[in-house]
Amino acid sequence: MTSHHSPRELLIEARGLTKRYGTTVAVDDLSFDVLPGQVTGFLGPNGAGKSTTLRMILGLDTPSAGTVKIGGKPYNQHRRPLYEVGALLDAKAIHGGRSAFNHLLSLAQSNGIPRRRVDEVLETVGLTSVAKKRAGGFSLGMGQRLGIAAALLGRPDVLLFDEPVNGLDPEGIVWIRNFMRSLAAEGQTVFVSSHLMSEMALTADHLVVIGRGKLIAATSVTEFIARSSDNYVLVRTDQADRLLPLLDAATAVDRVDGALHVSGLDCRTIGDIAAAHFIALHELSPQMASLEEAFMELTHDSVDYNADVPVAHLDARKVA
Repeated sequence: MTSHHSPRELLIEARGLTKRYGTTVAVDDLSFDVLPGQVTGFLGPNGAGKSTTLRMILGLDTPSAGTVKIGGKPYNQHRRPLYEVGALLDAKAIHGGRSAFNHLLSLAQSNGIPRRRVDEVLETVGLTSVAKKRAGGFSLGMGQRLGIAAALLGRPDVLLFDEPVNGLDPEGIVWIRNFMRSLAAEGQTVFVSSHLMSEMALTADHLVVIGRGKLIAATSVTEFIARSSDNYVLVRTDQADRLLPLLDAATAVDRVDGALHVSGLDCRTIGDIAAAHFIALHELSPQMASLEEAFMELTHDSVDYNADVPVAHLDARKVA
């Protein structure tokens, strides 16, 4: 499914994107790009505005201000949208009385997609054996797979997934992770929101992180983690009392289980200082925060966003 589009045609661009529900600001002057050829994770605490942003990208909600475009134009200006953009926002948004096959067939026919493509995507997501069963009886994980199949119908080059691993068993989680990475490797644009930080750490190359509807970070996973104050260098030496006075006065040092935890200097600098003063080091290793730890630290001030949001707004508009 290698893309034949230019990178510009696959780009998702949000500029000054804002959404208000009465006095509630769900998304606040949000600007970011989602680039092809990588998995971009979309992260934020509950109520940060992720689902609202995804709905605006797909034209389901109208922005109060700002614009969002896919390939240079709004979603609703794409003539055959399933060929351009595939999305899984709500796996339960299906007619429960229809079989999995007929659900996908109705979507395919609405966009002029050949019937054989329905069989192909059912096989891709592992639902061939239950294709004729009513979708209303599917488990949460099977519903997710059906939603992913629907997103793939038109062989789109831009894919948006909201919590795609929700309800999947471990085998299914590994499958969707590898699948998203393979799509990105072929040049597709993959934008995925998730609450599972450990999974995002394994899946995403780039992150867009929001809180209280505002942009917190748009950067690589590595750079985002590097911002965390939980990063330090582990130093083991029998000459800690000699080494400590030689370190920068602004450097934070903790003694933990006979080792030094040094924040503010990198391994090379510490090693050079020790070597210059003939201090033997038994261990010198960087200790990086996990994505979850970095996320918790950098979004700490945004976690209570929905405390005063009226329940009616949350239910009616999915401010999440």
